[in-house]
Amino acid sequence: MKCYSPTFLRLLVHSITSGVRTNIMLLKEELQKRILVIDGAMGTMIQKHHLTEADYRGERFKDWHVDVKGNNDLLCITQPQIIKGIHLLYLEAGADIIETNTFSSTVIAMADYDMQSLAYELNVAAAKCAREAVAEYQQKHPEAGPKFVAGAIGPLNKTLSLSPDVNNPGYRAVSFDEVANAYYEQIDGLVNGGVDILLIETIFDTLNAKGAIYAVKKYFRDKGIPELPIMISGTITDASGRTLSGQTLEAFYTSVMHANPISIGLNCALGAAEMRSHIEELSQIAACYTSAYPNAGLPNAMGEYDEAPHQTAHFIEEWAKEGFVNIVGGCCGTTPDHIKHIADNVRKMQPRPLPVVETTI
Repeated sequence: MKCYSPTFLRLLVHSITSGVRTNIMLLKEELQKRILVIDGAMGTMIQKHHLTEADYRGERFKDWHVDVKGNNDLLCITQPQIIKGIHLLYLEAGADIIETNTFSSTVIAMADYDMQSLAYELNVAAAKCAREAVAEYQQKHPEAGPKFVAGAIGPLNKTLSLSPDVNNPGYRAVSFDEVANAYYEQIDGLVNGGVDILLIETIFDTLNAKGAIYAVKKYFRDKGIPELPIMISGTITDASGRTLSGQTLEAFYTSVMHANPISIGLNCALGAAEMRSHIEELSQIAACYTSAYPNAGLPNAMGEYDEAPHQTAHFIEEWAKEGFVNIVGGCCGTTPDHIKHIADNVRKMQPRPLPVVETTI
């Protein structure tokens, strides 16, 4: 085992923390100046490659004992060139923030494929795919300005607020500690892989999100390093204006604001037309920056998304004109073409100003 002098270790820590602070400052500066664009759907783009079971397995997992087709996160290890290529397409389209391909990279979600042991490695690999894409893009476009990598932390396939057994409403398939520990390991991989932001997204159960927030705070406290900016994005599941676990938008916002996120917003479940009223409401109550990345409309009978890029961009342009948003992009069904139209439409729009928050003594 290598031994390092205390001086070397101090310099190493200083180098890491200085880089983190620089990226945080850059992100805040950019948010003050303009509306930032986050990328579009990863799964939609992966589907366009028509990958087979063998493609998902690659050489390393060719003899894996269960089917792995559909495990999109695994592609960060077996087909990294595909994931990196998708990131590059979104960067070329005008994205300022790209999300790692880690929506399901936890020991809990990977249990579906009996790949729990890969959770940490998947997050490191995904972050490196995104970092390499950013480096390649910036080398080609040095004038493009800063680009950021957001570590995507998904909602899990198990919920803390709801029972999976209709005959036993008190039963839970997972405990809070299990959720927090799974997220802690994911965060460790994302941070070590080099992400700039941690994005807790597609939240349908706020208690799961609280587990992720707890894990983030504990991780940086344990490591003694500066905390990365946290983005939080919830999901309103239907016209009721509530999350799947039953919270109103304002209740959801109140439940997670202790995390002191750099932004809070909505994504998935709804198209832009259906999401508008919720984004407007959020813009009026949020003390931080707001984000919105809707689906490309609602899915059709075949589960596909028909909303054209110019249609999605038109809705989001309206939100920008009304001063509702700071970060915009796309979720399910959106492509680099959607992101290009969105980026072109909001490029000259002013970002939503942060509200002046009154304090009481």
